[in-house]
Amino acid sequence: MYASPPVRPSAADLVDLTDQCVLCGLCLPACPTYRVARTEAESPRGRISLIKAMAEGQLPPDADSAGHLDHCLSCLSCERACPSGVQYGRLLSLHREHDAPAPDRQQRLLYGLVARPRLLRVLALLGDRLGLSRWLAPLARRSGAGVWRRWIAQIPPLPSTAGLSSPKPASGERDRIGLFLGCMASAFDRDTHAAARRLLTALGYTIVEPAAQGCCGALSLQAGHREIAASIAAPTRQAFIDAGVVTVLISASGCYASLRDLALADSGIAVREIGEFLAADAQLADLIFAPSAQRVAVHKPCSLNNTVRAVAATSALLARIPQLDLVELPEQPRCCGAGGSHFLRYPAMADALRDERIDQLERSGASLLLTSNIGCRLHLANGLRERGRSIDVVHPITLLARQLKDRAAAPTPAVSRAAGAH
Repeated sequence: MYASPPVRPSAADLVDLTDQCVLCGLCLPACPTYRVARTEAESPRGRISLIKAMAEGQLPPDADSAGHLDHCLSCLSCERACPSGVQYGRLLSLHREHDAPAPDRQQRLLYGLVARPRLLRVLALLGDRLGLSRWLAPLARRSGAGVWRRWIAQIPPLPSTAGLSSPKPASGERDRIGLFLGCMASAFDRDTHAAARRLLTALGYTIVEPAAQGCCGALSLQAGHREIAASIAAPTRQAFIDAGVVTVLISASGCYASLRDLALADSGIAVREIGEFLAADAQLADLIFAPSAQRVAVHKPCSLNNTVRAVAATSALLARIPQLDLVELPEQPRCCGAGGSHFLRYPAMADALRDERIDQLERSGASLLLTSNIGCRLHLANGLRERGRSIDVVHPITLLARQLKDRAAAPTPAVSRAAGAH
């Protein structure tokens, strides 16, 4: 996903971008929606043609055309496959901003929730205490179709943070690092954030988590509601600017682009994905990780592969766990169908894509699934629960943090003194 310029895009801007496409069709095999639907309108090439026809006034922006464009997951796999360098992600973002209707009722509810992470966390905790994921969600799944039943059916349990307490901080002075918690992730990825604290503390960083931070604006930005997105993201921007950090780490790869290009754009603050940041830290070699003979499957989200472009970091981190039996789900990258709020709004397409992934997982024989995006985690975990499978879905750094034992050696005199104090 790309942030659009501050000036509202014109029809001419859209036509200029569509003209980059030579209609060769090499993007089609990379497109998840085309693979499921097998119709040209559900392919990147077809969507580009639709955008051009609407921008030139040859086709009205009716519900059918808008539907095909809305179905796009913004995974950007087509952009990676394109030999002509078509800026598909930018084109789609500009089109959505140019032609997006006012938010519907579902979107208004979503935007209201993500703009209030504290309320969301309270509701999640209350739902967990009431056991909604154990009885209400299965009841909604059995009750048949319907938008609100779908939403209720996706209620997940809160993840456990057991085994993820932070070690005693090292006395060595390293950078102050901002940790972005997000909205949905602040509740349903709390084990990932605990894992990040555990690993960063062991490496000697000072972790800064501004209380006023909130959402990055990704859901509304992806829908073309840029002004709403900027308003939602404003508290996060100000919180990290006031905190005086120069780097902010993000664990939900699907939020990376909106945090970088919208919430913290032109702020002077660098945005780093947590796995890529940890893998690049030379002092990670000084940590000891307990062995594990567990067979683990890895799902690498489209956002990690096509936007952050840091999939190698996941493998590098997991390679530090001795004896780990690692299985990468085949044909990477392949979208699981989460796509921000796509799995809530377009369940037929989303579930078909998810089922492909879960079928692969079941054939792998893995007892744990790793993924580095909160949306993918929720979507895949719900699919596993629907099948009655007890396979946990966690972030790669959560497994790494659970296996953390101690330091092998002290990298600096300051940390050495701290180690001696133990």
